[in-house]
Amino acid sequence: MKVKIKHLLFLFILAPYMLTAQTRQTGLQQFLGLPGLKHASVGVCVKDLTGKQITGYNAEKAYTPASILKVVTTATALEVLGADYKYKTTLAKDKDKANHLLIHGYGDPTLGTKHLDNISDAFLSQWVDQIKESFDPAKPLDITVVDDYFGYDGISQRWIYQDLGNYYAAAAYGISVYDNTYQLYFNTTRRDTCPIILKTEPEINLSFRNTLTLNTSGQDNGYIQGLPFSQDRLLTGNIPAGKASFSIKGDIPNPGLFLGETLAKQLSASGRNVGQVGSTYDRYFAQMYSKAKTTFNEDIFYTHSSYPLSDIIRDTNVRSNNHYAEHLIRTVGRVKNPDIYSSALDEGVNKTNELWKARGLNTTALMMFDGSGLSPSNAVSPVFMCDLLVYMQAKSKNAKAFLESLPQAGKEGTVAYRLRGTKLAGKVYMKSGSINGVQCFAGYYINGEKKYAFTIMVNKFTGSRSQITKGIDNLLLSLF
Repeated sequence: MKVKIKHLLFLFILAPYMLTAQTRQTGLQQFLGLPGLKHASVGVCVKDLTGKQITGYNAEKAYTPASILKVVTTATALEVLGADYKYKTTLAKDKDKANHLLIHGYGDPTLGTKHLDNISDAFLSQWVDQIKESFDPAKPLDITVVDDYFGYDGISQRWIYQDLGNYYAAAAYGISVYDNTYQLYFNTTRRDTCPIILKTEPEINLSFRNTLTLNTSGQDNGYIQGLPFSQDRLLTGNIPAGKASFSIKGDIPNPGLFLGETLAKQLSASGRNVGQVGSTYDRYFAQMYSKAKTTFNEDIFYTHSSYPLSDIIRDTNVRSNNHYAEHLIRTVGRVKNPDIYSSALDEGVNKTNELWKARGLNTTALMMFDGSGLSPSNAVSPVFMCDLLVYMQAKSKNAKAFLESLPQAGKEGTVAYRLRGTKLAGKVYMKSGSINGVQCFAGYYINGEKKYAFTIMVNKFTGSRSQITKGIDNLLLSLF
């Protein structure tokens, strides 16, 4: 009799856990049964913060992550650089040449940014004041922008051509300004011609070949295509008809030189005589294979500091900011190897693998070709993502900054409409990732003492994306 009572008591204690496990398994099977996943590859991993796997499905396999790769990039940047790290851009006199201004960039992605509650042009007026105090006004001022900190291979060789030239594929260099982005404005009220180009903001000297057409759907399907450092841009796709002013965004192809020219205009407007304006682009390639590489003899008189890294990684994850992510991975690379003739991107990827391997994670399923997740060649497994997420909350001194960088589902950022109005709203912190045929989510469920890391990865789905994301919402509701 006592044995039977003990057995019943044991079952009573276990019952909630058995029901929870059954609910999770049922939810997973219902998700896998979605018609849009018939031909898809799906991976799921859920772990508690001890590292114990609670639920898994093909968790060891590698999938294209899209923008959830930013979770890896931002976590790595925090661990390598620290939450208080600030980028710097210096203004200096050339000790070897009178009235020669040197603007030296060290990879700050926030210079003139429209994000982070920043006033885009505020830094320019500050710089003009500092420059006017430091140079002889009677002589012409020459300007050289030293923008070679990351070299000049500012994009991943694995990005697709259609993306190049668009704002979300802006290149990353030692100098970036205005998010390396401009807006191109059109008048689309006429039906007898292609959309009429009105202007760019900021004003930039580019040559556009316009093949855009008009649509009546009201959707922006316009693309700006072009290579880094080229002034030629091709406009493709279609944009809404009937608009007196409609804009799409592209990348500034040579941000270092553009900054120098913009500053020169500001100085001229203030009465300062400006001579030659250039960058270190030509010198960089001229010296690439030379044993003797010259550098400027700088006398720094002003240092511009960025927002702290904690703010930068939050914007990277909340808005899925590709541009910031590409700077972060290259900055990590420069920590590994400060030689500007080494590939900052490759060094950053190598440093990322070394870091997480040293922290005890299995990195064999991590294949990175950029920091943002834009390349379809990137790959990672759900279990690696979960292990990294577990580490960042259970072991990292940057746990708070990292968690706060992830948007809350149902409330903000790219996941503002996910799980809205459900029991999980505000309790799930997660990064989304989506490119053609890919939908992924990675993050945490935190509700009091209940804390889990999760990753859901879907590749090559069919049907609508909204059906897949709704299915993932339902899966999360069953898991937690």
